[in-house]
Amino acid sequence: MASTNSWTVEIASPVAAPRLFRAAVMDWHTLAPKVTSHVVASAHPVEGEGGVGSVRQFNFTSAMPFGFVKERLEFLDVDKCECKSTLVEGGGIGVAIETAASHGVKVESAAGGCVVKVDSTYKLLPGVEVQDEITKAKESVTNIFKAAEAYLVANPEAYN
Repeated sequence: MASTNSWTVEIASPVAAPRLFRAAVMDWHTLAPKVTSHVVASAHPVEGEGGVGSVRQFNFTSAMPFGFVKERLEFLDVDKCECKSTLVEGGGIGVAIETAASHGVKVESAAGGCVVKVDSTYKLLPGVEVQDEITKAKESVTNIFKAAEAYLVANPEAYN
């Protein structure tokens, strides 16, 4: 029987939540190939206009253990900088993972930036065990937000 597991990561950032949300979530398919070209070779919308139900595909370089992922936006609240997405293809779906979903919230911090909280839930296929994958997944999510943060700090007029 497959088991459902989860993990959480929190990332502090000096960037305001709305800017980081726009860059690292809403427009990540455009920004990722520019700021993480060593990992994301290309990315593009597959379905929809960026709202709930939209699907995006991210194509990876050889730095990743899989060639691509497709994710569907399940929930979006731009005002609260909150979203939920589901992995629908690639990235181990059907090989090691039955389902995977992430829920992200960016909350303003007293220091003027924000704290990003990402909760990920996944269901492994029967017989599959995870080793370093959770640590790698947390690092990957952290790297996404830190890459967007670095871009925003270097480009203070971007995503305002």
